[in-house]
Parts: sequence; C-alpha cells; structure tokens
Amino acid sequence: MRKIAVLLALLAVIVSCTTIDCPLNNSVYARYRLAGDVTTLGDTLTISTTRTAGSDTVLLNKALGVDSFNLPLSYQHALDVFYIDIRPQGAARTLDTVTVSKTNEPHFESVDCASSVFHTLTGVSSTHHRIDSIAIQNPQVTYDAAKAHLLIYFKARRD
Repeated sequence: MRKIAVLLALLAVIVSCTTIDCPLNNSVYARYRLAGDVTTLGDTLTISTTRTAGSDTVLLNKALGVDSFNLPLSYQHALDVFYIDIRPQGAARTLDTVTVSKTNEPHFESVDCASSVFHTLTGVSSTHHRIDSIAIQNPQVTYDAAKAHLLIYFKARRD
C-alpha cells in the first residue's frame, strides 16, 4: 500500500511539471538605433514621457555617446509620446517630440509565467529640430530587444 502511495505521489509530481520555460527577462522595449550620417550622438541625450497621471518621468538621463537605446511602451495606449532633449556642450538645447502609434496584444505563455504585452508598431512621427526622420524597421516588439525596431536619423550638427 505504501509503495502505491509513493508511486502515485511521484506520478503526480511528474504530471504537474510544465515543459514551458518562462523567459528570464519578460520586459518589452522598443529599440531605437541611430542611422544615416549620425550613428553616434556626441551630445547629452535625455528622454522623458508623460505618465497617465500627468507627471513627467525620465526614461534615459544624460546619456553620452549613444548609438542606440531602448524605451518601454505603454500597455494600454494606442499612442506613446517621448520628448528627446539634446544638450550640446556650449550650444542651446533642442527638444524634439516623437509619437509612436501601435497596437497592444496581450501575450500569455503559461499560468506559470508572468503575462506581458507585445506591440505592433503602426506609425511614427516627430518634430524636426535635430531629428531628420524616423523609420520603422521591425514593427513587431516582443522580448527581443536586440533587433532595432526604429531607425532614428539625426541631422548633422553645424557649429
């Protein structure tokens, strides 16, 4: 009788195990890569956004020598707005606004894994003070932050 109980307990443990491996990093970020004439930004770069409650939050603070960066996307909004603040040494700062249009798709792998939201980029626009243009390279934003989702072209600075 005891052997049967041990066998049933062992069988229950084996059956209850899942074969789905949860991702170690389930953060979803859009990756921006500098392209064109300016592939590394020599000026100080700060990026912020406005939260739903109305307060500002800094996402990237005073970065130097940037050739790419990752920004989070909201889970519920169809549009995300980012403020790109560039401060050259000895020159006036410039502020550009980037608006990203997207769809939000809930992503579920298993009850054992945390849920997340994937996105499909549908459009992007910006002001053109220091930004020349932005193009969508890979519209599917998932766990893979190694791929560039957006290519950002900065104007060459003229001193």
